[in-house]
Formats: sequence, C-alpha cells, structure tokens
Amino acid sequence: MKIVITGTTQGIGKAIALKFLQLGHNVIGIDKQPSSITDKNYTHYKADVFSDVLPEICDVEILVNNAGEQDGGRDIDVNLKGAIKVTEKYAVQPKIKSVVFIASASARSGAEFPEYVASKGGLVAYMKNVALRIAKYSATCNSLSPGGVITPLNDHVMNDPSLWQQIMDETPLKKWATAEEIAEWTYFVTVINKSMTAEDILIDNGEYANARFIW
Repeated sequence: MKIVITGTTQGIGKAIALKFLQLGHNVIGIDKQPSSITDKNYTHYKADVFSDVLPEICDVEILVNNAGEQDGGRDIDVNLKGAIKVTEKYAVQPKIKSVVFIASASARSGAEFPEYVASKGGLVAYMKNVALRIAKYSATCNSLSPGGVITPLNDHVMNDPSLWQQIMDETPLKKWATAEEIAEWTYFVTVINKSMTAEDILIDNGEYANARFIW
C-alpha cells in the first residue's frame, strides 16, 4: 500500500516508517529535515507540514500524521494546523483506507505546555471530524495518545535521575513505551483494524488512571 507519514527523521515517525517498510509497503516521508532511511521503497520529501507547498502525492491509502513540535513556539501551527493541511490534501479521497493522528496523553490530562496541550486536544477533535467525512470511503480514522515515549525528544527528563524517579512514581507500570511499540499500534489501527473509527487510544502505562487514595 501507499503510506504517507509525516515527521519521519527520528523517534516515533521513523519507527513507524521502518515498520511499514519491513512489511513491504511503499512509504513516503515528509519532514523538514533530511532522512537517513535508505530502503528502496522509501521516498523522502523535505517540507514543512505547515507550508502551503506540500508535495503532490496521489492515491494515498494510509496517512500517518506524526510531525510535531513541543513548546517550540509553533506547536499549534505544526501539530494542529499542519496536520489539517496534510489531511485535507491527501486523505479526503476515494483511495484512502485509514488515517491516524499521533496525539498525546496530555490531550486528556492537560498536564503539559499550554500550546502543546491545546494543539493535541484539537487534533483529537479534528480526528473525529475526519472520521465522519471519510467513512463514505469505508475508511477508518483514529488517534493514538502516547504518554511518555523513549525518544531523543525526552532526553531531558530521561537522563535526570530525580525527574525520572518522579515520573516513575506516577506511572503504575514503571516504564515508558518505545517508539517501536507505538509503531506496532499504528500498524494495527491502520491496517488490521477495520471497524474501530473516531476513537482515541491512550497508551500511557497507566499514568492517567493513577488516582492516589489517601486514608
């Protein structure tokens, strides 16, 4: 299948691209940075998702909206408006089979940087709008909301013993997800799943459910 993935140069996006490539799909990556992926079935476009100049790609079957920024001053532009631009350009057409948005656990909890939280919360709401509009093509549309994920973006807290201990104290399973695990979830909701749509899946090792009972 023809897969378009945004934000493929590192972390979750790169792991998702490699997952689909390993299974023989044709993957097209869009990122403002150059890519290190060399697979013959991979095509890379250097572009900013918020730009009005996106590559012309026809008949996209699966769209993965992953590109994002965290507290960099462009959170709403990149995470929300950029995902809208990409989705409206590539997904609302008869060949589409599935769309997934990589949102965030903070879309539910509100526990992160203000514009980041707003961008991810908006993404979940927009996902439901897209699900309704592409249902006529028998296509699914969902979002994944990871909590902590082991990626270079989170080195700041992962490499600080004090901060890491505080995070683990709030996390029942005492770990974070790997980028490869989020890639597995992405493959499941876009390829294996045929009936779930307009849903947000929380993948946070139980952090959101951690209600401390003091007696």
